[in-house]
Amino acid sequence: MLIAMKKFDVIVVGAGTAGCMTAKRAVKAGLEVALVDRKKRSEVGEKICGDAIGKHYFDQLGLAPPKGDELRRRIEGVKIHSPDTKAVFTVRSQRIYGFILNRRLFGQRLLNDVIDAGATLFDSTIATAPLFKKGFVAGISAKDMKNDQTLQLQSKVVVDASGFTAILRKCLPPEMGIDLHVDNEDVEVCYREIRVLKGQESDPEFCEIYLNQGVTPGGYHWVFPKGDGMVNTGLGVAMVKGFPNPKNQFYERVLQRPMFRNSTLVNGGSWYVPTRRPLDCMTANGIVVVGDSACQVNPIHGGGIGPSLTGGSLAGKAVVEAVEKDDVSRGGLWTYNLEYMKAYGAKYAGLDIFRLFLLYSVTDQEINYGMKYNLITEDDVFKVSMGENLHLNLTEKTRRIFRGLGKLSMLVKLRDAANLLNEMKSHYADYPDSPKGFEEWREKTNAIMREARKKLSRK
Repeated sequence: MLIAMKKFDVIVVGAGTAGCMTAKRAVKAGLEVALVDRKKRSEVGEKICGDAIGKHYFDQLGLAPPKGDELRRRIEGVKIHSPDTKAVFTVRSQRIYGFILNRRLFGQRLLNDVIDAGATLFDSTIATAPLFKKGFVAGISAKDMKNDQTLQLQSKVVVDASGFTAILRKCLPPEMGIDLHVDNEDVEVCYREIRVLKGQESDPEFCEIYLNQGVTPGGYHWVFPKGDGMVNTGLGVAMVKGFPNPKNQFYERVLQRPMFRNSTLVNGGSWYVPTRRPLDCMTANGIVVVGDSACQVNPIHGGGIGPSLTGGSLAGKAVVEAVEKDDVSRGGLWTYNLEYMKAYGAKYAGLDIFRLFLLYSVTDQEINYGMKYNLITEDDVFKVSMGENLHLNLTEKTRRIFRGLGKLSMLVKLRDAANLLNEMKSHYADYPDSPKGFEEWREKTNAIMREARKKLSRK
């Protein structure tokens, strides 16, 4: 059954972190906003993820930090374990200090803020396709699952915050200029469980990451403390040809560790994470893309809560300005691209290069050597994760050690990765301030990525 069309200034599809932040900025500016989500209102916020976020995101966005039942644990830093577990990098800084969230309660807080500000929620409603008018996205068609009705909602701007599925983005015609597909090699499939340990968590103040290409090719295994003896633990693997089933890997290779002996399962599940730089362009006529739909995720560790909150805030700001100026064209919304690339584009593009190095260039044995002999130091890891350039100090002593190990090729590839990382970050500093010149910029981006895949491939 088709009901009459409803009109809004802005329609946001997806009530996750990115969608709620976008909707919040728009509705607080006085725009009429519809927020559409396939979940029931009471289930919004429930998501399989690592649940970790840095405190600095709350500071930057003016959000109240989590407290009470919304806060599961405070985290002081990250420990990174080598494949043979003989080397551990401890990365600790005020810039890494953060929280483990109760994901559902945090999501409910964001949602209630938006609804209290005046947005209209369409829960249990599935967006099915964008509506077009004269070359612009002008609304959506959707299915109201509660009443078994087909909806058509009109708007000046549509926001695709539908997550990895990118329901609307994938329906856009190519000429609108937003990438429609993400390559499988740029995606990780993950499996996660919440478990109650019989003993104490290994370190209740640190998130722990375990590198092992044999267990998690292209990814890692994690153990994040949640308090009360509970941990968030799982693994991710890159979706390259022949990738293993992550749940099988988890049960066969991870749960055998002593810390999980006699542990009990609370819940578990799988999901997909885009682990690449943000989409080169996230705006088109009448539409912007945010969150996982726009690949706003750290390419190395897959963390997306903070980047998507920032993306939603910047998208909401651009949408408000575009509507007020009565210019919701690709160019009228372009400031969102520009501001996000300034905030995260260069950093994550550099990390995308480093991801290729880890995915295609090094073996577990080489990672063991690199961490043992401080080829990359804890300080290097911290600086690169914060978006700084990678500077290598390859001394003659280091060269002699790796020559003796027969691993000089690793030094060459690491040098190439550092040079390409720095080149990509420099390139992003020239992101065009309007759609003019964008295609030329994107072609150079693709050229750098092609060179990275060629130089960093394992021969």
